[in-house]
Amino acid sequence: MKIDIIGDIHGCFTEFSELTAKLGYDWKSGIPLHSENRILGFVGDLTDRGPNSLKVIEVVWKLVIEQKKAFYTPGNHCNKLYRFFLGNKVQIAHGLETTVAEYESLYRKDQESIRKKFMELYEKAPMYLVLDNKQLVIAHAGIKQELIGKRNNEVKKFVLYGDITGEKHPDGSPVRRDWAKQYHGEAYIVYGHTPVKEPRIINKTYNIDTGAVFGGQLSALRYPEMEVVSVPSTMPYIEEKFKHFE
Repeated sequence: MKIDIIGDIHGCFTEFSELTAKLGYDWKSGIPLHSENRILGFVGDLTDRGPNSLKVIEVVWKLVIEQKKAFYTPGNHCNKLYRFFLGNKVQIAHGLETTVAEYESLYRKDQESIRKKFMELYEKAPMYLVLDNKQLVIAHAGIKQELIGKRNNEVKKFVLYGDITGEKHPDGSPVRRDWAKQYHGEAYIVYGHTPVKEPRIINKTYNIDTGAVFGGQLSALRYPEMEVVSVPSTMPYIEEKFKHFE
C-alpha cells in the first residue's frame, strides 16, 4: 500500500493543492489523483479557521466517497461540524465560526448539497483506520496500543481529543498526557491534532500537524517510505499555537 497521509488542513485549500502537487498528484480532473496508484489519507480536521473549508470538504468527499481513492478519519472539528449540521446546539467558536460563515453565505440548495456531502463523509468514516495488515494506524489525535481494535466511547474520545486528563490549562485548553512517549506497539501511528513546528517522531508515532492554519506548514507522510513532505503556509504565524514537548 502506498499512501500519502496529510495533516490537519483546517480549510487551507491553497496549501492542500500545493502539497498534493508536490507529492505528484494531478488536479486536471478537479481532484488530486496520482498516476502511480498512490492514494491520500486524511487525519481529520479538514475545516475551521482557514479560508476555504467547504472547498476542502467537496474535494475530500469526491475522493473518499465518489472515487474511493482516499481514506479519511474524523477529527474533533469534524465532529463538531457534524453536530452543527445535525442541528444540535454547539458553540460557534474556536474556528467553527469561519466554516459557518462560509456555509451561510451560500444559496440554500448549495448549503443542502455541502451539508449532505459532509454528513455522508462523516457517517461513513471509521473512528480510526487500521491499514496495511495492521502495520499502519491513522487516528486524528493518536491512539494507545491497548485501544487498537476497539470501538467504544473511550476510544472515540481518545482519537478525537487525545489523552485528556479532564483538567484545563489557564487558557481553557485541555491538559493532555503525552501518550506517544509510552507507545511501544508494532504499528506506525500517524496522527495530528496538536500543532508542532516540525513533525514529531517518537516510538513509531508521527504527529504531522505542523500548524498550517497558524502559519506553520502543511505536511504529509509518505508511506511506506516514511518521508515527510511539507509546504509553507500562507496564513499569519501565531507562535503560541505550537506545542513544545520536553
